[in-house]
Amino acid sequence: MDSRDWDERYAASELVWGAEPNRWVVREITGLAPGRALDLAAGEGRNSIWLARQGWQVTGLDFSAVALERAGRLAAGLPGEVAARLAWRHGDARTLPAPPAGYDLVVVAYLQLPADDRRTALRRAAAALAPGGTLLVVGHDTTNLTKGVGGPRDPRVLFTPDDILADLADSGLRTVRAERVRRPVAAEAGHRHPTEEGSGRAEAIDALVRLERAG
Repeated sequence: MDSRDWDERYAASELVWGAEPNRWVVREITGLAPGRALDLAAGEGRNSIWLARQGWQVTGLDFSAVALERAGRLAAGLPGEVAARLAWRHGDARTLPAPPAGYDLVVVAYLQLPADDRRTALRRAAAALAPGGTLLVVGHDTTNLTKGVGGPRDPRVLFTPDDILADLADSGLRTVRAERVRRPVAAEAGHRHPTEEGSGRAEAIDALVRLERAG
């Protein structure tokens, strides 16, 4: 999907991903000292807004102008001191120039791209880190196609933790965590996990990789 496709998707409904931050972003970032954060593929801003509430100075970047417009409207309803910590930038994660000062945190959540594009985006994300900074990558795992629910049906845009580590093997980052994690989701017809038939419960399988640059 290109930026026009995403513009149409965001324009067709309110809050495609909901207002709550991603559970893995919350789990991994809670406890880190706030600094400068970059949220790549920020969408409607749910993770950016949560980070700003925690005290981070956040730049949310997305290539959908419609998503960023909606994020801006959501931010306008926040307390002034929180909204002041948010900035929105229209751009493509694959062509992001590394900022000169660097970021203490870069979040890449559910940026599902073909392997070559994903590698380019992740290497640019790694280059954006300041010394001591954290890179968090979360997305739909390859096994979600057959063992989980939801997410893209195109295997070319899915990945594993090992794929992410390979993408960033020469980036100079230390691996903190690289694992598959299960995320409970509301079950839809035909989307229940095989062990949960009739329970109304289902799980998506995500790949989660957290890395750090040496201080």
